[in-house]
Amino acid sequence: MPILSFSSRDIDLVTGKRTMTIRRKWKRPLRVGDRLHCYWNLVSKDREKVFEAVVTDVETVRFGELRKNDELAREDGFRDARELEEEFKRMYQGEVDDETEFQVIRFRKLPVEEWEGKKIDEKAMITRRADILFDSGKFNKSHLCYTAALRIDPDDVYVLNRLADNLTRLGRFDEALENYRRAIRIDPENPYIWNNMAITLLNAGEVDEALETSSRALKIRPHDPALLYWRGVMLEVAEKPVEALEFYEKAIERDPRNAELWTARGNLLSELGRMEDALESYNNALELALEDEQDPNLWNRKGNALLELERFEEAIECYRRAIEMDPENDVYWTNLGVALLELERFEEALDSFSRALQLNPENEDAEILLEECLENL
Repeated sequence: MPILSFSSRDIDLVTGKRTMTIRRKWKRPLRVGDRLHCYWNLVSKDREKVFEAVVTDVETVRFGELRKNDELAREDGFRDARELEEEFKRMYQGEVDDETEFQVIRFRKLPVEEWEGKKIDEKAMITRRADILFDSGKFNKSHLCYTAALRIDPDDVYVLNRLADNLTRLGRFDEALENYRRAIRIDPENPYIWNNMAITLLNAGEVDEALETSSRALKIRPHDPALLYWRGVMLEVAEKPVEALEFYEKAIERDPRNAELWTARGNLLSELGRMEDALESYNNALELALEDEQDPNLWNRKGNALLELERFEEAIECYRRAIEMDPENDVYWTNLGVALLELERFEEALDSFSRALQLNPENEDAEILLEECLENL
């Protein structure tokens, strides 16, 4: 029983977009008519059968020929033959030379009802793959999987919603909106699809339409903290900060232990110049966030609020905490230098600005402030 294993590089095989693969020739070479049992990540804990197929054509090619054949490499999903050569040398750990024989295998995927082995829910399998790829930020590949799942069931609201979210992250807003509208036609009382569509409209620069769509979501679930939060975000973008603050506070009333809500409130209060109130929000956010989930930018924003309140020592401590979590961020080093400069700790400030410029030579603020330090030494 020939078994093939695929990884995320082979996602177009799993979705059916490609029906060809190249493998090193086995002791028992594959022949036309052989049945293939194909798995995802065969040797990992994520091992899962994805399809069965029958071999329709086999061609034996030596590696020396293969690594010069751009057309064949592209058919197997590589940019060119050079990329194929590099990948095969890595995959086979150098155990290939020009005389090593490979098989170019073309196959036809079989419907589940024709499988010899255990049957699976193909749509559920592909959707799970899509979700894993989506959550790891591989949006071009997850898009292929969601599209393949919709070919099996075009009316699956969950997949339509996820595909639309995926398309939004790829900047393909018109396609995303069309999929949201399809989902809404099937499930018009789903507030989260309305809200997701509003987020896409916001990203597309259609602020007024985003607010109108957000209203549809809140009409269905007026007290949902997530919907209230996003309404606040949209009102901020619409330059309506007072109304935005009202919605953040409504969201906090419903979910007072949500660190993200307190952070959003703190950021907006900082923009409004209400530093003491902002500081209270940042403290609540940091108290609620687990130690390993704290955002370095939250410590930075708290430091900025303390800096505005001229509580420089406390600001320094916050900037140092941010730098511990993200030492390659030139903005945090610059802000630390500003607080040190306020205390006339010029040598320490000089070190901070120098570090910021090492990380980002185009940081004009750090460059100007470094010169000020030098003048005071």
